[in-house]
Amino acid sequence: MNGFLQTWGEAATTTLGLFWMAFWAFGLGYLISSMIQVFITRERMRQTMGEAGPKSVALGTFFGFISSSCSFAALATTRSLFTKGAALVPSLAFLLASTNLVIELGIIIAIFLGWQFVVGEYLGGILLILVTWLVVRLTLTKNMEDKARKHAREETGEEEKEEIPDWKKLIRSREGWARVSNRYVMEWDMVWKDVAIGFTVAGIIAAFVPKSFFQMLFIGSGGDDPAFWQILAQTFIGPIAAFFTFIGSMGNIPLAAVLYSNGVSFAGIMAFIFSDLVVFPVLRIQARYYGWKMALYILGVFLIALIAAALIMHYGFAAFDQLPETSSAKSVTDREFFKVDYTMFLNLGFIALSIVFLIWKLKQHGVGMMSSDRITEKILFWLAILSFAWLAGGCIVAVLI
Repeated sequence: MNGFLQTWGEAATTTLGLFWMAFWAFGLGYLISSMIQVFITRERMRQTMGEAGPKSVALGTFFGFISSSCSFAALATTRSLFTKGAALVPSLAFLLASTNLVIELGIIIAIFLGWQFVVGEYLGGILLILVTWLVVRLTLTKNMEDKARKHAREETGEEEKEEIPDWKKLIRSREGWARVSNRYVMEWDMVWKDVAIGFTVAGIIAAFVPKSFFQMLFIGSGGDDPAFWQILAQTFIGPIAAFFTFIGSMGNIPLAAVLYSNGVSFAGIMAFIFSDLVVFPVLRIQARYYGWKMALYILGVFLIALIAAALIMHYGFAAFDQLPETSSAKSVTDREFFKVDYTMFLNLGFIALSIVFLIWKLKQHGVGMMSSDRITEKILFWLAILSFAWLAGGCIVAVLI
């Protein structure tokens, strides 16, 4: 019993330490994302994303890169762009970029995993889009795309045309920054459940799950030179593991750090990170927007793209002898989280900024936050509450033992 309590305290401490390491990166990323979303609107994006040509795909990728990293927000924006006339490929490019190429995700990956994974995330994200474009171009019929657009318009209704503001005037105004503060709080409101669950699960797995389990689940993990079929198997297992965690891209990164510290290959980890759009909640939302046929089609395309991108990145790094050494990965539980360094000062700064923005938002709009009737959101809410209860208990145990 005493051993369980000690491990519980270690799990809670690890969760809080991982979040402490990442908080400033979340704040910086959401500040940048909020500014861009206020000053560059969806209507401005839509006007440049018509046909599925190189320019439209590049613009869809760019707009995704500068947008929110929340999977559910990205799905809604993608649907809006698609129903307003953007072609499917630029819309999917936006979706993939907004969940794989965003600034805050790169910062979080750099903190937990290292530069190779940052390069893998951004180059791999571009590969995801290119492979998706190729597969869709070879397999999608015009009739299928038209039916999906019709279904999306019937399901969500026609939206009012969005006004395009003068961003130069808005960025100098109090109103513009009031919108930024509101958007910043909304960004946190969209992801707090995923973040709470993701970091808590990462702490639990890091403290409780033995390394032998990962070696059994991810075939060939921990070995010095796994064979191609083992690497390929790990790229299939990565999406399966992500499917059962059903946590967004930001919450998945500490879990990826746990996998890395347990010897999972570069390809397996990249496939896991890329899998935030092939989980069941996303599939269900896509089905509601576009119908099950298109939703399953998009799921299949994304699976092909992420496995291809993970393998290409793995063997590309191997060709230049730049693969990260899994044997040298430091255990997540062995890190020193709380110390006086740049992380502490950046966190204090973004805590202060977050408090100011929250107060500003409450003065403008009151206490009301985003709500959803989706069963997935309700499940995530209660899992997040359980996570907080687990962390509170673990912290008490860590202090007492």
